[in-house]
Amino acid sequence: MQNYDVVIVGAGITGLTAALALKDSDLSVLVIDAQAADAPVTDQPELRVSAINLASQTIFQRLGIWQHVVEQRLQDYQSMQVWEQDSFAHIGFSHQEIQRSHLGSIVENQVLRLALLKGLEGINNIELAEPARIENLVFGQSESFLTLSNGNSFTAKLVVGADGANSYVRRVANLPFTFWDYDHIALVATVRTELAHDNCARQVFTADGPLAFLPLFEPNLCSIVWSQRNQQAETLLALPEREFNQRLQVTLDNKLGKCELQSQRVSYPLTMRYCRQWVKDRVMVIGDAAHTIHPLAGQGANLGIADAAALAQTLGELQANRKDIGLAKNLRKLERWRKAQAMKMIVSMEGFKRLFAGSNPVKKLIRDIGLSAANQAGPVKRDMIKLAAGLEGELPELAKQASQIKGHSD
Repeated sequence: MQNYDVVIVGAGITGLTAALALKDSDLSVLVIDAQAADAPVTDQPELRVSAINLASQTIFQRLGIWQHVVEQRLQDYQSMQVWEQDSFAHIGFSHQEIQRSHLGSIVENQVLRLALLKGLEGINNIELAEPARIENLVFGQSESFLTLSNGNSFTAKLVVGADGANSYVRRVANLPFTFWDYDHIALVATVRTELAHDNCARQVFTADGPLAFLPLFEPNLCSIVWSQRNQQAETLLALPEREFNQRLQVTLDNKLGKCELQSQRVSYPLTMRYCRQWVKDRVMVIGDAAHTIHPLAGQGANLGIADAAALAQTLGELQANRKDIGLAKNLRKLERWRKAQAMKMIVSMEGFKRLFAGSNPVKKLIRDIGLSAANQAGPVKRDMIKLAAGLEGELPELAKQASQIKGHSD
């Protein structure tokens, strides 16, 4: 039986970030994932992408892996346009308003995952077990016990559940959580447009949900996330490709000209999840295992990355003070910190979703006036940009140099 200080379950972006952030500690770390993590990136863009904000980019730069992302592919975006269909409501954001080279970067999830894996190479205190399925997990008084399907057994002072929305760790630990169905389905695809995206992220709100066009690494290539009420989403999925392309063009108000699908259409239901308790003795959950939010602001991945950096920071502090890293009482401050950040984002996203839902004329007028007023109010808009870029709020130490970062082309 092998003994580790920390066992992280899940080798996605959050789990790998947590592991890599512990590379300079004296803690022994094992990362376990049911899937092989190193599937190669193909010529075609992956459908799963993340809008990485400046705080997350800073974390990756300080961990030494952002260069590996740049060596593969990404697309910085320097502006954002948000508007409501069939109205005068519009707000625009520019990198110049916060004196940065860009607002964030669109990165394929597998590109980021491969960069993190490359960063783990040669790190003596971190091991990776994948593909490996957990057969049994028991939380004891002084350590946790894990058994894999291949018979290998491990102990850990702390098990970290970074294993996604349907977390096995959360379920075994019996951590209570709240959830509700957004009654939306997100449809994702890669689209080629007639006009260049000009490094701009676009989002239009319709009565049935938002449509986002996220710029990819070619001037006329975008990743779309189209969140619609369930029935409308099913209709869109069933449309012939030509009709779907036309519907895209019309919904985006012809901002990018003709649209042409470059991939299959994939959909997934949207559910809000919030873990009411993240910590028990010998176990903690982070990332999507602790919270999932509506993708309309693209902040889900950034929340998980910040969770990972905050966890590593706290474990380092506990270790330095010779405190038990697996006791719930020693992790409560971390739990309160990250729960508060997650709840702020959940409340904000729910407010946006409800504000822009439906076509009631009075509600629509309020939206139009409010959005237009915000667009004219410089300080208000700058605060909105800084919040989205991760330049404000209670940041982990690894993220606190976000004000100094530059674009990948600088």
